[in-house]
Amino acid sequence: MSVNKVILVGRLGRDPETRYMPSGDAVTNFSIATDEQWRDRNGERQTRTEWHNITLFGKLGEIASQYLRKGSQVFIEGRIQSRKYNGKDGVERIAYDIIGNEMKMLGGRQDSATSAGYEAGAHAPETADHYETAAPAPAAPRRQAPRPAPTPAAIDDIDDDIPF
Repeated sequence: MSVNKVILVGRLGRDPETRYMPSGDAVTNFSIATDEQWRDRNGERQTRTEWHNITLFGKLGEIASQYLRKGSQVFIEGRIQSRKYNGKDGVERIAYDIIGNEMKMLGGRQDSATSAGYEAGAHAPETADHYETAAPAPAAPRRQAPRPAPTPAAIDDIDDDIPF
């Protein structure tokens, strides 16, 4: 058995770029930054930032292109895929891309995002014929003063003119 699953929560380093394949399917690329913080031996806070290249296909990519902007916070779930390329210096290099199959926009409107979540179909993005939209994530509960419960109407007071 093997598992290739990646879960990331980070902020976009640039606006998404969308291209279209000859089949008409969208391919959207962007990068997100994740960071790790710790205290070193001297007690000073250290931070390491990792950059991740994200690729989204089809409707999921179109949604990302429409709603995400540089600085938006996003949850991405997918798989890691490596690719080889030759750098400008002629040396062969390997890049690691995250092929996303689920995305949730986090943060508020100030992040140019909403709290809705979107999930691609279960098939590989290259072969998926359709995409499904997941139900929006529940909003965070707001604190309100407790309201008194309404008093139920007496049975004799119920109007019988209901058409069904």
